[in-house]
Amino acid sequence: MKKLLVVTIGAMALSASAPASAADLAARPYTKAPPPMVAPIYDWTGFYIGANGGWGQSNNCVDFITAAGTVASGCRDRSGGVFGGQIGYRWQANQFVFGLEAQGDWADLSNTRVSLFDPTLSTRVKTDGIGLFTGQLGWAWNATLLYVKGGAAVTSNRLDIFDTFTGLGLVSASNTRWGGTVGVGLEYGFTPNWSVGVEYDHLFMGHSNNSFSVADPRLAAVLNDRISQDVDMVTVRFNYRFGGYGAPVAARY
Repeated sequence: MKKLLVVTIGAMALSASAPASAADLAARPYTKAPPPMVAPIYDWTGFYIGANGGWGQSNNCVDFITAAGTVASGCRDRSGGVFGGQIGYRWQANQFVFGLEAQGDWADLSNTRVSLFDPTLSTRVKTDGIGLFTGQLGWAWNATLLYVKGGAAVTSNRLDIFDTFTGLGLVSASNTRWGGTVGVGLEYGFTPNWSVGVEYDHLFMGHSNNSFSVADPRLAAVLNDRISQDVDMVTVRFNYRFGGYGAPVAARY
């Protein structure tokens, strides 16, 4: 009986001391989970400068204008290389990207053909310079940008008329012609500041007249010539933009 009483009293004492022992234990520290990391968003805003090179094709039609009317001398496509640079500024609002750009290219677009007006005459038309002044509207998927562009275009041209058989030059005229352009491009930012892209542009250059007078009797009746021109360009572009990625986006608590 005494042993049973002792065991009972010991069990009660042990159960009474257990909560106190648990209360004396230190609380487990709480560590706040770090916010999830989110990759930075590519930002197209900023000034940029770059270089471009590729291929161009100019379609020219030469007409001789006489007192009796206009006489076609013939049309021909001429293609060659283009190389130059561009400078511009873009600003981004959400996924929309707006921009202004000036581009200048050296060109070597030239051809020679026998005139339909007089087979003893030949004409050579050459474009050696192209300039574009355009606005841009684009749509960005992070580091990928698809855009359209449009604005003014200018070309530097030269016309030579010479004797078909001897190659003797009879007359030449140079002019700077203004027109319009539209284009489309795709660009990818492969580093925070560098991007590469491909672009297509079509130039509408209209008609241009050149007046001349020479002693050669074959051109005595010619008052002037009229040249129409359209140009297509496909270029690869590299740009360096002053700036970088935008700030990382992370969840806030």
